[in-house]
Amino acid sequence: MVVQKQSFYEVVNDLFGSSIGKKLLMSLTGLFLILFLLIHLIGNLQLLKNDGGMSFNIYAKLMTTNPLIKFISYGNYFFILLHAFIGISLALYNRTAKGQKYAVSSNNKTSWASKNMALLGTLILAFIFIHMGDFWLKMKLDQLPMVTYPGVEGEIKDLYFSVNETFKQPLFVGLYVIGMIILAFHLQHGFQSAFQTLGINHKKYTPIIKTIGVAYAILVPLGFAIIPIWHFLMK
Repeated sequence: MVVQKQSFYEVVNDLFGSSIGKKLLMSLTGLFLILFLLIHLIGNLQLLKNDGGMSFNIYAKLMTTNPLIKFISYGNYFFILLHAFIGISLALYNRTAKGQKYAVSSNNKTSWASKNMALLGTLILAFIFIHMGDFWLKMKLDQLPMVTYPGVEGEIKDLYFSVNETFKQPLFVGLYVIGMIILAFHLQHGFQSAFQTLGINHKKYTPIIKTIGVAYAILVPLGFAIIPIWHFLMK
């Protein structure tokens, strides 16, 4: 019996071209983005400091000038698009093959979030585009005022000014908070689902993972939501 060797491309195509492979990649990219969200929140909490935006602006400068962080950021953009593409692909495949939405189970106890992961993910992707267009793009196009701080060399872009002005508008605050509610539902199912797809499913550890997932899905979006609310109330 002759065993035909597969090329690297064929192995990758067989793995990630299948439904199981796509779900695996979905889980891995999802866990990476979950970690990124926590780090991003820690940085954004600088917006709550009563220092005229100095801490946040210095943080923003580091995020946009440090070569390593810039490389990770571009990788993050790629993973966001890849995660979204695979999610939509799985949703369309499941709907075509089974007449179901992504992650739908015949079990009536299936949560609303698990039945609507594709919808939630699409809404989050739209929110990200709006969010980046309002802040990230302004930085890239040099549409921000410049500011100087004692002990900091040269002028830096005042992203804090743009954030503060945006969050003085109730419409943007409302949209941001709604976006975080959508994110919470997406995370509530996605966190546990990612570990389950990776085979980490044990009667002793699964309840712990589920508890951590629920806490994460509540606390992280809440942390993000507090920022625009605080700026609006302090205007």
